[in-house]
Amino acid sequence: MKKITFTLFLLLIGALFAEDTLVKITEDTPYVNITDNGVNVKISRIQDTANRLTDDFTKTSRLCPPHCIPKIKLDGVKTIGELELIDFIKNRVYKKKGILVDARLKGAYRLETIPGAINIPFTVVQVDSKRVTNSLFKALGAKVNKDGTYDFTNAKDLAIFCSGLWCKSSVHLIDGLIKKGYPKEKIVWYRDGLQAWKLLGLTTVIHKAVEAKE
Repeated sequence: MKKITFTLFLLLIGALFAEDTLVKITEDTPYVNITDNGVNVKISRIQDTANRLTDDFTKTSRLCPPHCIPKIKLDGVKTIGELELIDFIKNRVYKKKGILVDARLKGAYRLETIPGAINIPFTVVQVDSKRVTNSLFKALGAKVNKDGTYDFTNAKDLAIFCSGLWCKSSVHLIDGLIKKGYPKEKIVWYRDGLQAWKLLGLTTVIHKAVEAKE
């Protein structure tokens, strides 16, 4: 009996260690479980403490212009970090109250992005077409009034990002949305982007791009 009890004890200890997360998101949050396009995804950090970035995001110096360092805040738009973005994904995106937007071009989005993100390339807002704007705003939850104005009462909150600090795609998308009338208070900016997300070893996914049609 004692042998069986001791064996169960060892199995329990082994299971606890197997589930232990050495590299947590915060001290109290080892990971966050979400559903991404119907697939369960665990947002966590890479557990290998010797891990290094090996792709293009290891690059530190890009020509400026165009890849200059932006200000910490855009006019009237809140800037957020990784913890706020994870909270947005968990409590806004998956409650259908918010949309996480990757502002890069489709090719970059297809290669790798943040869990839960859809692709709205910044070039969409550079198209001078009322039809394109109407289609985009409807997709974001706004209502197009008969007189051509917009009702943003039920429009979604947006968290927008791109490749990193040196990337202007998110800035261009945010500026374009605001110029076309989207409320500033419904937009937040993840300024540090995918490079910082990956630098912290956080989960990334491959997505089928959601394209805005003209």
